[in-house]
Amino acid sequence: EVQLQASGGGLVRPGGSLELSCAASGLSFDDSVIGWFRQAPGKQREGVACINFSDDIKAYAESVKGRFALSSDNATNTAYLQMNNLKPEDTAVYTCAADQKPLYGCWRSFDSWGQGTLVTVSS
Repeated sequence: EVQLQASGGGLVRPGGSLELSCAASGLSFDDSVIGWFRQAPGKQREGVACINFSDDIKAYAESVKGRFALSSDNATNTAYLQMNNLKPEDTAVYTCAADQKPLYGCWRSFDSWGQGTLVTVSS
C-alpha cells in the first residue's frame, strides 16, 4: 500500500521560504511520479510541480516557475518542494501524490494521495 505524508507547512512572511517534504512508502521512486498540488480556500486544486524519476522530467506551474524547486532523496523515498519568494497567493493546503503507471511525462491522474500541509503567506 502506498502511503504519502506531506509536512513542513507553516506561516511565513511574503518573500520568505519554506521547504515541504513528502515521505513516501510502499513504492520506489525509480519508477514513480511524484506530484505536488495545492488548494486555496474557495479554489480548485491545482498542480504545482511534478517529477518523473524514470524519465528525468520535472514540470512546474507557470505561477511558481523560478520560485519553487523539486528535489528528492531516493534512498529515503522523500521528495522535497523548496518554495522561495513566497507570495500571499501561494497560501493553500499543499498535498503530495504518487503514481506508478508507466506513462511518459509528468502530469497525469495520480493514484495515491497524502494528507496536506497548510502554507500561509501573510505579513
